[in-house]
Parts: sequence; C-alpha cells; structure tokens
Amino acid sequence: MADVIHFVPRSDITAAENIAAFVSLARDTLTAFGHDLRFDDDIWDITDAADMRALTHRIRISFCTLSSVEGKSPISMREPFREFAKAYIRYLHGLKPTKNPQFRLSALRAIEQALTENGELPFAHKIDTQILNRAGQLVKAKFFPAAAYRIGGQLEMLAELLTEKRLSATPMRWRNSIARPSDTVRVGREFEQRRQEKMPSAAALEALAVAFRTSTEPADVIITSAAALMCAAPDRVSEVLTMRSDCEVVQERRGKDAAYGLRWWPAKGADPMIKWVVPSMAEIVQKALTNIRQHTEESRRIASWYECNPHNVYLSADIQYLRSKARLDLSEVEALTGQRNPMQWIVQQSIATEPQGRRTTVLFTDVECAILKLLPDAFPVFDRTTGLKYSEALFIVQKNCFHSQKGTWACMIEPMCQQHISDGLGARTAHGASSVFSRLGLTEEDGSAIAISTHQFRHYLNTLAQKGGLSQLDIAKWSGRRDVKQNRDYDHVSGLELLEQLREAVGDDSQMFGPLARVEINSPMTRREFATLQIPTAHSTDIGFCIHDFTMLPCQIHRDCINCNEHVCIKGDNAKAQRVRQRLAEARRLLGAAEAGERDGFDGADRWRDHHQATVARLEELCRLLDDPSIPEGSVIQLANPMADSAVRMASRQRSELQRVTASAQYSIGQFRSLPGDIDETKAMDHA
Repeated sequence: MADVIHFVPRSDITAAENIAAFVSLARDTLTAFGHDLRFDDDIWDITDAADMRALTHRIRISFCTLSSVEGKSPISMREPFREFAKAYIRYLHGLKPTKNPQFRLSALRAIEQALTENGELPFAHKIDTQILNRAGQLVKAKFFPAAAYRIGGQLEMLAELLTEKRLSATPMRWRNSIARPSDTVRVGREFEQRRQEKMPSAAALEALAVAFRTSTEPADVIITSAAALMCAAPDRVSEVLTMRSDCEVVQERRGKDAAYGLRWWPAKGADPMIKWVVPSMAEIVQKALTNIRQHTEESRRIASWYECNPHNVYLSADIQYLRSKARLDLSEVEALTGQRNPMQWIVQQSIATEPQGRRTTVLFTDVECAILKLLPDAFPVFDRTTGLKYSEALFIVQKNCFHSQKGTWACMIEPMCQQHISDGLGARTAHGASSVFSRLGLTEEDGSAIAISTHQFRHYLNTLAQKGGLSQLDIAKWSGRRDVKQNRDYDHVSGLELLEQLREAVGDDSQMFGPLARVEINSPMTRREFATLQIPTAHSTDIGFCIHDFTMLPCQIHRDCINCNEHVCIKGDNAKAQRVRQRLAEARRLLGAAEAGERDGFDGADRWRDHHQATVARLEELCRLLDDPSIPEGSVIQLANPMADSAVRMASRQRSELQRVTASAQYSIGQFRSLPGDIDETKAMDHA
C-alpha cells in the first residue's frame, strides 16, 4: 500500500490555480491505479486496482459524457473539466479505495453536463450549489432510485472536497437531496413489484429442482449444481466461484448427527468461516459438489500440469506420442486442441503452415507456443485474496466448455465466471440465447421464459430467515456480512406475512410473551379465528408492530407506541431493539427534566413526571425481555393487558352498562307501582 498523499491548497492563490496544482499532483505524483497509468488517456484499465474476485474480464472506466455513456461511440468530457475528473478519481481512490468507481464517475459526468448546458466551457472552479442541484436533477432523471441515491452521495462528497481544498470560487455547504428509497412499506403494488424483481418465482424454483435432477450435459450439470449451492445458504456468486475443491467439513457431535459445513471466504470483508449447512440441504449440497468435481477434475489435472511445467503444453494420455513429433497435421492439431476447425484457429494465431503431400502441417513448437499464451492472467494464482491456485479451485473448466458452438479445448483451462451461470439460468433468453430451462422445455406458469439472477437466491433465503424469526445477527453472519444494517435490503417479508406471523403467535406461550400468550378461549372457535379477531391488521413501526385497527378509530395516543396496549415487538430485530434502548435513554432524560420542573414549582410538571415514569417503566421492562436469554429469538413480546379498551370493547362495555342501568330503572318503577296508594309516575321515574 502506497503512502497516502494529501493535497494542500494555498490560500494566497485563486481556486483555478489550486485546481491546476491539484491536477498536476494527480498526474505526476500519485500512484493510485499504478505507476504506469497513462493519465491522459480517456479510458483507464483499472483491473489490477479493482481486485474483484471471480473476475474474468478487464475493468475499464471511460471519461465520457453522461448522455453518451451507453452509446457505441462514447464522447469524451470537455476540457478543462476532463483533466480535473481524472485527477479527482485518482486522488479519491488513494484516500478511499473502492472496487469500482463507477458511482463517482457518474457524479462527475452529471456535473460536466450541468456546467456545459449553457454552452460554456466546463471549469471545475465554477461549481456551486446551483450546478450541484442541476446535477442532482440529471442523476434522478437518468438512474433508478437506489443508484441515484448513491450517486447523490458522491456529489455531496465532491462538494465537501471542493470547499475543503479551496477548489471552488465560492465555499458551499451542499447536502444530497435525493431521498433514499423507502423499504418500510410492505403493502401495495410497488412493494409486490419490488418483491417479485428481487425473489425467484415459485415456478422458477420448481424448474430449478427438475433441472438439477435431470440435466446431463456437463455445462448444465455444473450450472444447476452451482445454483443448488446458492439455494443452501445466502451466498454471493463470487464466493461460490472461488470455493476450494476440498471445501467440505464434517464435525462429530455427541449424541447428535455430525454437522456438515463448507469452508467459506466472504467477499466483502467478513472473516473466513465454516458455513454450516442446514440438515435438510446437506444431501443436496453433497450431491452438487460431487457433480461439479466429476466434470472439473480434468481441468484441475491440466492446471496442475501447467503449474509444474509452465513451458510445455499438456497432452492427455492418448496423445502423448505427439510430443515426439516435429510437425503436426490438421487432424493431430484437432486432437491436441479440441478445436472443430483447426485450420481456422491456425490462421487466427498466425502459425506458419507447410504442405507435405496432400496434408497441411505446422510445427509442434509453434502450436505449443500459441497454446501457452492462452493461460489465464495471473496463472497459477486463481484468487489473489485467498491465494487459491487453479489446481485447487472447484469451479475451473476446460476452455469453451460453456460455448456449444465452439470446440471445448482439450489442453487449456479457464475460470468459470458469473456470466456462465447467469446465461445458463436465463439471463439472455430475451436476446435469443438458450438456458438450462429452455433446453429442458421448462417455463413459468404463464408460458414465459424462466430467468433467475444469482442474487435472487440471496434475497430469497434472507427473506425466509426473516419470516422464520432468525435473529439479525445470525442472518448477517449466515450471509457473510459485517454490518447487520445491510439485512434490511434483503428483507422482503410482506405485510400479510407479518400479520400472519403475529396471529400464529397468539395463544402460544412458546412463541409469544405477554397477555396474548395466556388467553383462554371458552367460546366455540379455533385459536386461529380468535387470533384474527384480536389482530385484524398490523403495520411496522420504528420499534415493533402496531396491531390497532384503524378502520374503527384513528390513533388515540398520538403514536406514543410504547404506552399503547396494541403494540408488539419481535425479539431478534437488532435495529429496532437499539431504537428501544435509545427511547429508554431519552425517556430517562425527560423524566429527570420533569422532576426538576416539579421541584421548581412549574404548573403541570407532576403530570409529566407521572407520564415519563410510566414510559421509563415500560421501556425498562421491554429491554429486560429483549435481553432475556431464556426468551428465544423471533418471539412476539406484548406489554400490558391486551383486553384493555379498544374502540370495539369500549362500545361493547358502554352498551352493557346502558342495558344494566335501564333494567335497574325498570325494576325500580315496578317496585313503586306495587306499593299501596296513589304514586306519581313522574316521581317514580325520578326516584329510579
């Protein structure tokens, strides 16, 4: 890691002169993206700096305009902003490295377009809040909400640097105005559409199971087996593709079946681990690994040969005799390489040919040299992060294994990449490419082509874990995350499913803690029917779930949820539990203020003291339950009596009271009438 170099602006020169010094520093001194970076080029190859796992293609960034970035012939940014953009990307990568700086580059493209809309030259020192606001509008119009929000964050970062380093003519304080997409709404058409985009359909999962059992072609077997691994645990595809061949772990347990797991290296910073497989999926995972090894064993053998013999071509046992021949004919070249049209390959490689009678021949050494040039970059290292070699990797195949129209190489290997799996699962069926499903005649329920993205498995399993009540910490660890806050982006439990979870817990003291866990149902109805009456609806709050029926009455306590009898919490949601603790600290502070106000004689302070005392007591009780190790994760916790007044119960009790008073009055009138003498009817009613 090179030393971090900070740009130090001068206060005695203009912003334009500081920018010139900033560009000079980035061009001549900084080493981010390599010492040999050609700074003046409009396209940079940053593959080595990106250091992305399971990468089989080069990563390049283009300093082109926002409007032309998706075109076949991108147009370069105008100067002098272009050289500032290059300097900014290189400088920021040295301070805050990222695997792929595309969001930073998109922010710069939007700025460049905002600067040039009026026909002026794009000078970076002219950037101000108006330009940033216009750039934000361009970003919001061009990108999806999630991407726009992140690019807006990059605009804010740019504004901070311009002001801090005196690179703008006017100091500014600009904040990202692009709202983060809301993930709290779990009902409605937009939620269902987002859920369907993130999760595989039921028909697709069923078709995948069929394909896993019935596929026979090597490429299809490998693809469906890789998908089976991703169905067993919420894995990133890059983590699957960089697995070791000897990844299995079996641990004996006293009095129980042996635990089965896989050695795992998370892709985004979490510590290496053994990812234990749930027993119901263990047999599937074992079968998938057996399938993959069966079709990749020859590739590991080839890789091992080249690791030991880097200057000699690999020959299988049946063609070892070719090594002793000086010249090869076309049939022998085909046997060595596996290419169906060996002459076409010879011409492409510019290999000299020589006729011998009716045969066309080539030198063995020329063929050998051309083949050795096809070895993957960085060979023999397969994954720089873990030091894994090609001969140890699970997902290594013979070259062109996934290209049915090309011949599979008999003597050359390549790493399996994400595109191979995506194409096999239907990513390009809309463009006429076949998939595992189309080759087997499997479709969605409506007859459309099946397409599953590799990341949908991760969303699907995370949602299942959320529905099952797994704690947020366990979900994060299972998914290989360092921050539990990232769980929320993978939680697609619908409002109806949340409501069903709450109803299932009613009357079950193993799932629920509170009054609703101890209800006694004496009327002739099932527990499920009773739960439907008790919890007609539910929606999420910042600390739990509200089960108040808003069709009967609006909220009567102004969202003071902790003091509401119709509010429940679910243990295991660390984010909401943290908010409960923050509420407790705030309530204690307010209680202290109310007590101080009472001592000082403020009118009404005693009522505020009583309210805050009740709030603190309830929050303390809730925290105690959330921290109680005897209460399992996923349990539903409700404070206070669920039979307390609701709109329906209040009306029912008032009606009963009215009937009781009326009956009592009628009884009293009857008693007066039965007395001897002439009794005034009006006096009898007044007395009653």
